[in-house]
Amino acid sequence: MGQEASRPQPGKKIQVIGAGLPRTGTTSFSQALSILLDGPVHHCGTQISKGESYNIKTWTRILKHTPIRSAEDEAYVLDELSKLMNGYVAVTDTPACVFVPELMKLYPDAKVICTVRDSDKWAESLDKTAGNAHVWFFGLVLMFNNPMRHFSTWMGAMRDGRWGEVFPSRKTAGGAQEGQVWERHLAFLKEHVPPEKLVFFDVRDGWEPLCKELGCEVPKGIDFPRSNDSKAIEEIFRSEIRTGLKRWTMVLGTVAAAYWGWKTYLS
Repeated sequence: MGQEASRPQPGKKIQVIGAGLPRTGTTSFSQALSILLDGPVHHCGTQISKGESYNIKTWTRILKHTPIRSAEDEAYVLDELSKLMNGYVAVTDTPACVFVPELMKLYPDAKVICTVRDSDKWAESLDKTAGNAHVWFFGLVLMFNNPMRHFSTWMGAMRDGRWGEVFPSRKTAGGAQEGQVWERHLAFLKEHVPPEKLVFFDVRDGWEPLCKELGCEVPKGIDFPRSNDSKAIEEIFRSEIRTGLKRWTMVLGTVAAAYWGWKTYLS
């Protein structure tokens, strides 16, 4: 989050599958990949919150076909993922990070790179974000905001779908630390990704290790992107609430004017 939504470019194909959880520097990682791979990156958090409604609605449909219980479910998920990823050079953030097995089927030659950070600080950060997203009035305030008016439905699909499947504790009030989300995610990746294909990357290490894995040169004269996921997400929440309240004010003002106009007419 924190960047502008990307637009797919014809002919571009997924070269990197970002397997890292949200709040692990996925925004900086996405910006770096866009530079190195010369193309747009589907950073899920950004596409869902700032892109066209198609993105969040498609991810919601995909999630609603998980847990996968039939060949039809699997075929649907793979087909929708393929269409959604068309025109991007990489995909990062959630929910893509829990669809790594399906993405590997679609893009067997792609690198699987998991961004990492201190697990305790990560858990604290994720719980803070989750707390903001579950504020009771959030869904009501977003009713007239596009694409975020679909956010509550997406959150429900995450909870009942693949995210809740991989991290069952997240269906309850338990926090990320209590639910061992970090450990469960690493186990999930090790179960589905061959060790020779799974790469771990800390964005604090900068260009060198990432460029080495991708087999490309370090960009000259370009600093490694440094975006703060926490501040970006908080700003999105504040911005969406401000926009939502303004639109509610306009709606209520219009209704009030119509009411008083009708009342005056009758009198």
